[in-house]
Amino acid sequence: MTGFAGSPRTARGALIGLDPANPLASVVLFQYNPDEMTRTLQARAATGGGLSGGARSEALRLTGAPIENISLAIEVDAADQLDSGDPLASELGIYPQLSSLEMLLYPKSSVVIANTALALAGSIELVPAEAPLTLLVWGIKRVLPVRLTQFSITEQAYDPGLNPIRARVSLGLRVLSYSDLDVTNPGYHVFLAHQVAKEVMATIASASAVATVGTGAAGSLPLGV
Repeated sequence: MTGFAGSPRTARGALIGLDPANPLASVVLFQYNPDEMTRTLQARAATGGGLSGGARSEALRLTGAPIENISLAIEVDAADQLDSGDPLASELGIYPQLSSLEMLLYPKSSVVIANTALALAGSIELVPAEAPLTLLVWGIKRVLPVRLTQFSITEQAYDPGLNPIRARVSLGLRVLSYSDLDVTNPGYHVFLAHQVAKEVMATIASASAVATVGTGAAGSLPLGV
């Protein structure tokens, strides 16, 4: 569907895994933006706050950024590419796109091979596997470091070679804040920039609300106030 010629171009969400050894290993541009996103936030309150019988001075204290979890579902479909004769879609369907998502959960095969060699050599110290820093990009105002916590793929159609050509992917993401990451990790600073942008948005909303309330309340104040 082409839409109106003068309509603004909609930005596309993405998941990007930052891996210096293979920068293109996990770049997933959403083919269709999800219709909805569920976000849950849980405060990191000081232990023993006043509400739980602890010191009253701790009731409003926060130990860090809230714990935020995001759930969303994306659709991946090769129909348009197959109709246009795209050779990659004709040969592999959407298997490459699904693999890019799945690689966010896999340790690198090179690390697995290295650990196997170390184990066979009798080493008691193995190389720890580390996932790439993953960013959820949802417009220029929301770029968040995240960890993939839940992953469900429903493959809905296949080509003659049994390559998937249509699928629905449900994702669960845990936002990683400066409370989770070391200061040397780039994600630490990405999240801090996100919070600063959010504070600006909150200030804009508060100023607008005060202006609106002030205008409406001025005529309702009792005489002498």
